[in-house]
Amino acid sequence: MLSKSRVKYIQSLYHKKFRDEEGCFVVEGPKIITELLSGIPNNIVSLYAVASWLQANQPLLQQLDPSFVYRVEEPDLKRISSLKTPNQVLAVVKKRKPEVGSSSKASLILDRIQDPGNFGTIIRTADWFGISSVICSADCADLYNPKVIQATMGSMLRVGVTYTSLVGWMKENDGIPVFAATLHGKSLYEFPAMTGGALLIGNESRGIDPELLSLCQDEITIPRIGTAESLNAAVATGILLSHLIKP
Repeated sequence: MLSKSRVKYIQSLYHKKFRDEEGCFVVEGPKIITELLSGIPNNIVSLYAVASWLQANQPLLQQLDPSFVYRVEEPDLKRISSLKTPNQVLAVVKKRKPEVGSSSKASLILDRIQDPGNFGTIIRTADWFGISSVICSADCADLYNPKVIQATMGSMLRVGVTYTSLVGWMKENDGIPVFAATLHGKSLYEFPAMTGGALLIGNESRGIDPELLSLCQDEITIPRIGTAESLNAAVATGILLSHLIKP
């Protein structure tokens, strides 16, 4: 049985304040933890799993110090999980160090994307289209929010996500063309494939900050055929990237 102090510590990591203080976050589920063990096992601080999962994954677990691995029963896993139905394994993981930089490849810029599901889905979409850099305003959803992590389906391990002042970043990188996704821009179908530059996606209800918009090279929109007022931010990102990013 897990000690009360250990349970309390893991539960505290579901709050941003404590994630920031500890530099750690919680990951749940076989898929993403298998990717962690395959890619960055040294970032795993501790791992908690039912006996059947531990038995089936012995080769991967050899990369961890045995003292980091805890066999738990279903009731204990439920106590430390954020999910209604816990999924076999949970790990406490060290955050990656953020790096703010520019890239010759296409990037995404996110302005105040605050819904965790949207945010995570956008990161997963970026991964699908080979975008390795997502630059976020400071008030975007927290990458390490459990709902964001679940929505990324492991893509947060492959996509670099940084938080910074977007106005400052765009001014410092003024040689990088930025295209803003808006309701009243030029048709998506008028734009060639992106070989560099960045696509800027705005807040779910308020759109893009006017100051950021003034720093963009152009505005781009998905032509509306029906009568819906707008598109979900993650859906719009997927549609735009499917036309702008070519193999």
